Amino acid sequence: MRPRIVFLPGLLCDDATFAVQRAALAPHAETAVADFTGCDTIEAMAEVALAVFDGPVSLVGFSMGGRAALEAIRRAPQRVERLVLMDTGATPARDGEAAGRMELVELARREGMRALAARWLPPMVHPERETDPSLVGPIGAMVERMTPAIFERQIRALLARPDARPVLPAIAVPTLVVVGRQDRWSPLAQNRELAETIPGARLAVIEDAGHFSPMERPQAVAAALLDFFTEPAATEANACTG
Repeated sequence: MRPRIVFLPGLLCDDATFAVQRAALAPHAETAVADFTGCDTIEAMAEVALAVFDGPVSLVGFSMGGRAALEAIRRAPQRVERLVLMDTGATPARDGEAAGRMELVELARREGMRALAARWLPPMVHPERETDPSLVGPIGAMVERMTPAIFERQIRALLARPDARPVLPAIAVPTLVVVGRQDRWSPLAQNRELAETIPGARLAVIEDAGHFSPMERPQAVAAALLDFFTEPAATEANACTG
């Protein structure tokens, strides 16, 4: 049976986030994207991800999806063959985080998803691409496919996210951590710490990319995933490298 890979999207993201990566992996694996639009907890997202396929799966979690992937491997470690964590983290909500996030929820309710995208997106991409229509156009269109209700559910899930740090040392599957070098939301240091804490994990730094690395540098991210998912089993114990 061909490997099965489930992509776990980030906040307000859908399958457009992973289009290039899924195309690159298509000759090698069956892929799908989890739908988190109805979920209001990270735990529910983990269950949705695990239900996409029966049997063994690999998980690729971007941002919020990375947190869901960590919850999935906590719940069902025997189901997960490989793990990719992309521009994400493992800590619970920070002091003061709720106020800023709920302000954005109110903006979405009051002015709509286009206004939300205009406020939310610029810090999520490379500083030099904040007004690049070839990038912010597709991301903005993806945001506008969502609704304020979806946004609020996902924000509440993130604010109640579990502390996944205890999970990291127990992960026993090949793991790749991917991060944009200029990610201002989930910085390089945060992702490096993930890779250093997970036994045998490696770190792939995507140059000239912010938080939305799979859409900012889709080919570079696709190449990193392709290398990871097609490497011989004998090389899976590599140590983390920068």
